[in-house]
Amino acid sequence: MSAQLPPRTSPRRPLPARRTAPSTRSALAGRTALAGAAAALALTLAACGSPAGKAADGDGHSGHSHASATPAASGGAHAGHGMPGTAPATTPGAPAVGAGLASEQNGYRLAPASDTLPAGAPAEYRFTITGPDGGPVTAFAVEQTKRLHFYAIRADLTGFQHLHPEMAADGGWTAPLAALAPGSWRVYASFTPDSGPGKGTGLVLSRPVTVPGTAGTAPAATGTGTGTGTASVDGYTVTVDGAPTAGAAAELKVTVRKDGAPVTDLEPYLESYAHLTAFHVGDQAFAHLHPETRAEGAGGGPTLPFHAELPAAGDWQLFLQFRTAGTLHTAAVTLRVAG
Repeated sequence: MSAQLPPRTSPRRPLPARRTAPSTRSALAGRTALAGAAAALALTLAACGSPAGKAADGDGHSGHSHASATPAASGGAHAGHGMPGTAPATTPGAPAVGAGLASEQNGYRLAPASDTLPAGAPAEYRFTITGPDGGPVTAFAVEQTKRLHFYAIRADLTGFQHLHPEMAADGGWTAPLAALAPGSWRVYASFTPDSGPGKGTGLVLSRPVTVPGTAGTAPAATGTGTGTGTASVDGYTVTVDGAPTAGAAAELKVTVRKDGAPVTDLEPYLESYAHLTAFHVGDQAFAHLHPETRAEGAGGGPTLPFHAELPAAGDWQLFLQFRTAGTLHTAAVTLRVAG
């Protein structure tokens, strides 16, 4: 066997230190200075553009949420109720932008066969709701027993009509309107798609309609100066009480009386004992006020609570529909909303 060599005990000589060329040292120093300057600049921008304790996100916005402006084409869905007809608040006294005043929202469009209807005789308003793909929408969710609620009202807030047209297999709708007086009108379609990208989102779309002829004048709607309005129809007296403020949730109480006595025989109408729709005086902005109770058989009344979110200050014309003994009554009540 070969002899084993003893382990090496002498220390290794250290390697000589690597020398950096002057040009390399200058480059490293320059990169270090640039990095420091960039860090300082980032801190300065963060201090100027972000609130304390909020990091800036990738888009340059601070990490807290931002309120967005309401687009002009929005129809708005009522928060907490899943039904269309309300919109965020606007500047007090300004038009209620987005409250059903546009013909298109989120790719959905109210497409009529004509924007003119004859005067003085029943007429049919034919239209289609088209979706983001340009084709007719045929799937609609049922809201208050109907797949679509259709309204027509003149610019002076007279001639109110609330209909529930039927849809043809091809997606076309026909609303059978009673005779219209000459003047400028607006029609509204309130619905919720039950398929496609807008499924479950309540929408209100509208378009102006011209009825040729000499338009008569009607007394302008006037507010009471308070949160109370009263009107009479078919021997009934309707009172609306509340303290609504533009853009804020409020409760309105509707009371129905006849010959001074409270009415307690209201019959179900669209799942409730009354239906309440509002239009803003001046621009015809739309709002649907939602009943807080459901009809449980005949015998409703005399007082009915409604949840209201009216998006603009000023006078609103409210149309209350209720049924007794198989007859549908419609009362027009003017209510002032504070700014």
